[in-house]
Amino acid sequence: MIRIRSETQFEQEVINSQNTVVADFYARWCGPCKALAKLLDEMDQEKNAFQIAKVDVEELPGLAEKYRVVSVPTILVFKNQKCINRSVGLIGRNDLEKLV
Repeated sequence: MIRIRSETQFEQEVINSQNTVVADFYARWCGPCKALAKLLDEMDQEKNAFQIAKVDVEELPGLAEKYRVVSVPTILVFKNQKCINRSVGLIGRNDLEKLV
């Protein structure tokens, strides 16, 4: 799991990645974000065809604004330097796997 600390790091680790990246935009105070984090932690332990990046919207509000994240949790799926899918709110494992 990649913890994103800057917009530059997001560009390098998410946008320019050769792999599919699931970007989790979250806030520490958000209950549904904590529930989704447990699922993402489980999935990160497995051998998946994607990477997971965590983006704290309070630490990086400019990045949240750039990708029109207005509610948390928001999942954005990036592949080939493009956002190919989006989900807002708490979702289950099956729905998350379908996004990717």
